[in-house]
Amino acid sequence: QVQLVESGGGLVQPGGSLRLSCTASGFTFSSAAMSWYRQAPGKERELVAVHTYSGGGTSYADSVKGRFTISRDNAKNTVYLQMNSLKPEDTAVYYCKWPRAGYWGQGTQVTVSS
Repeated sequence: QVQLVESGGGLVQPGGSLRLSCTASGFTFSSAAMSWYRQAPGKERELVAVHTYSGGGTSYADSVKGRFTISRDNAKNTVYLQMNSLKPEDTAVYYCKWPRAGYWGQGTQVTVSS
């Protein structure tokens, strides 16, 4: 049974940082590309970052380039999203996804507010 469990969300002030984690089970994580999405209230879900399973290739939405970093630890079956210089417009529910099979985590709320 495939499971993706996110953690690490919370309330942070503008300019602050958070690190999200997504721990996977039920599939061969080390050979799976993984991604992070987010959905703000009243908006469509959008792709934030992707990490390929080989060579460490990454890609980011223009809105987060230079501020967010996606990484993974295959020994822990975990993908991370380090978020720095957070802005109020980063407020959203953040989801991890195993894109190839279409599985989503339950999401974790990130709120950036003073």
